[in-house]
Amino acid sequence: MGSSMEYCTYDALVIGTGAAGYHGALRIQEFGKKNVAIITECIYAGTSRNSGSDKQTYYKLGLGGDSADSVAQMARDLFANGAVDGDNALCEAALSARCFLNLCELGVAFPVNRYGEYCGYKTDHDPYARATSAGPLTSKDMTEALERKVQKLGIPVYDDLLAVELLQDEQGICGLICLEQKTGALKVFRTRNVVMAVGGPGGIYADSVYPMSQNGGTGIALRAGAKLQNVTEWQFGLASVNPRWNVSGTYMQVLPRFISVGEDGEEREFLMDYFTDPYEALSNVFLKGYQWPFDSKKVLRGSSVIDLLVYRENVLKGRKVYLDFRKNPFGLQEIDYTRLAPEAYAYLEKAKACFGTPIERLYHMNEPAVRLYRDKGVRLEDEPLEIALCAQHHNGGIAVDLWWQTNIPGLFAAGECAGTHGVARPGGSALNAGQVGSLRAAQYISAKDRPEISKERFESILPEALSRHEAIRTQALANENNGATLIQMVRRNMSRFGAAIRKEGEMQQALDGVMQMQQDLPALCGVSGPDQLYLVYRLRDILVTQGAVLSAMIDFSKTVGVTRGSSLYTAPEGELREGLEELFRLTTDGDNFAGQIQETYLEGNTYVNRYRPVRPIPTEDAAFETIWQSYRECGNIY
Repeated sequence: MGSSMEYCTYDALVIGTGAAGYHGALRIQEFGKKNVAIITECIYAGTSRNSGSDKQTYYKLGLGGDSADSVAQMARDLFANGAVDGDNALCEAALSARCFLNLCELGVAFPVNRYGEYCGYKTDHDPYARATSAGPLTSKDMTEALERKVQKLGIPVYDDLLAVELLQDEQGICGLICLEQKTGALKVFRTRNVVMAVGGPGGIYADSVYPMSQNGGTGIALRAGAKLQNVTEWQFGLASVNPRWNVSGTYMQVLPRFISVGEDGEEREFLMDYFTDPYEALSNVFLKGYQWPFDSKKVLRGSSVIDLLVYRENVLKGRKVYLDFRKNPFGLQEIDYTRLAPEAYAYLEKAKACFGTPIERLYHMNEPAVRLYRDKGVRLEDEPLEIALCAQHHNGGIAVDLWWQTNIPGLFAAGECAGTHGVARPGGSALNAGQVGSLRAAQYISAKDRPEISKERFESILPEALSRHEAIRTQALANENNGATLIQMVRRNMSRFGAAIRKEGEMQQALDGVMQMQQDLPALCGVSGPDQLYLVYRLRDILVTQGAVLSAMIDFSKTVGVTRGSSLYTAPEGELREGLEELFRLTTDGDNFAGQIQETYLEGNTYVNRYRPVRPIPTEDAAFETIWQSYRECGNIY
């Protein structure tokens, strides 16, 4: 295998066929870079196309009603969620209407009233009614609408390719090496611009609500020298295990039973191990419906104690946990709904759902929610639904500037793989961020002509890279066939030691194991044939990303030492949730690092963590004529 192998040349490449990837590619072409292509492991994989909820939310500037809203206010609200860069927040606010209306024009059926207003509703962390929805599969509808536009424009899509290495020269990105998954052969691309739209690193966890097809690709950016930020910040929530789906909203509001089953088959309702009043337990279950993500602020006083009780049964006691919709909890033949928390009783009474069993209430309140599981092979009328506390969304990711460009010239990140969200975020803002980030990257790529790397220079770089991959191939085919087994093992370890509940000593042990596996990987991981080589690269990407996340969590625990967001850090002293002392000691000091962003990157084989101040929200008070002149001269790319 030598540098003479054939390769393709493009002005820009986009990795990923989700909503952010498709949008980035079509915008690059529309803005004048005709020579663009998309790379994907599988066109029909990924989070955008394969996930949803009972009402999947898109968060944008208010476009209906009489509530005053503005770009500046939306930017301030995004920025206020902690560890957020102000320029990213301002861009996401300023371009939300443009990106949203583009989706509407492409056929995504966001509802309007008879006058054409895009009326909205409030979502979590949202002081305004900015949220809207096209239904339970909003992101799928977006992806398919953008895909149709990409097909119409004739943009080539390379399917079944796993991106395995970013190539660089002294000017930045100059190429990409991919693996053909079905054959194990390499495919090489020469380009000066790569937009990573690979989604979040869902593949690092076993307990995950990410679709099975969502693995991420953060590791190749890390290995190329890209900085990550806020990688400690995730969202976790209760979700079914098979199929992977959020059990938020109505699934909780109909008050199902929570049961756990041990290896001996013993079944027990475990909530009453903690609660003394069954109606307090039921009220917290109800609240879990719209306080769905695990939130450390709602542990001492709120519904997130339900998540901890599930975690204790599942992880600490090794029992499987289920939702049972077939009969009422705690042996209650009839529920006295007036004894529920006032908001729970008022909601169920208004819905005329104060009757029957959980499944009967679910049919009455949200029949499509029952049908959704039936279509996936689960009949909630006949069987319990296995659940766990699962990784749901990564708020951190690859660090980007106001053009969604990384610290490596020519490398961009958009969608969930870009770390723009901070500690918390309004529900649905991820879909907006993916559209805005891919638009910004496309604007920059189209306006800034980076000199194409010469054929001769590119071919002088290739041999060393290709020899590395030939060594991986030779060794993996000679080793024991264990790639899939190792992947499952490291995912399970991460869910046990580096998920929502974080104990410094256990995380350090997990990190030590990850670093040892990284070192031993060439001699450790084997596959049965060339068509399984992608497992070696997937394991490498998982381990590299796990190392960054664990390293950042340990550093955060030592440096910041407070619990925030969707996680609990243990501490020698702190406020206790009585009855759960064996699980955690909650630190409750104020978060003085909300104005700081933790960056994580590789120096050689060592993870480095450091903190920097957030970039403030920019202020633009220039006269219109001044802005207009700058726009005419450089398209505002400055």
